[in-house]
Amino acid sequence: MKPLLLASALLATATQAAPATYEIDPTHTYPSFEADHMGMSYWRGKLNRNAGTIVYDKATGAGSVDVQMDLASIDFGLEAMNAWARGKDFFNVEKNPWATFKGRFDAIQAGVPTQVLGELTLNGKTRPLTLTLRQLKCMPHPMLKRDFCGADAAGSFQRDEFGLAAGKDWGFKMEVQLRIQVEAVARE
Repeated sequence: MKPLLLASALLATATQAAPATYEIDPTHTYPSFEADHMGMSYWRGKLNRNAGTIVYDKATGAGSVDVQMDLASIDFGLEAMNAWARGKDFFNVEKNPWATFKGRFDAIQAGVPTQVLGELTLNGKTRPLTLTLRQLKCMPHPMLKRDFCGADAAGSFQRDEFGLAAGKDWGFKMEVQLRIQVEAVARE
């Protein structure tokens, strides 16, 4: 009887340690950004449509992130600015409709990752980008009765490295702060 109990306990532990795949909830996930406007102020905006998956092993902290951001959904809060950003002089969404961030969890402390090492693809170019996880929490979803996780990740990149240098000659700083707050629900 003891070997059977031990085998059951080991099987239960192995099952709990398996990575789970989570679908990003687009109604609770809005990547946002902050960019300089001639040193006078910072324009802030968000991307209203996105998709993706997160694979996360809560027992080890290992996992990966894949977030796709629809650039046509850019929202500065000013339609004229949104239209310009979607156009051929900046994102050119007809040619490059999506930005993506793909990475893996890293710098695990007490079983929880504190960073995502990855790559940002924007304007047809891919560059390394590390996001700091400011928060990561998982719990049972109160309505769906499935596990769900939420996180807040932040990092920065130089937009001219992606061929997006508009305003550089006028003194615009090229650094963009990117923040991805995400909620994702485990697949059934």
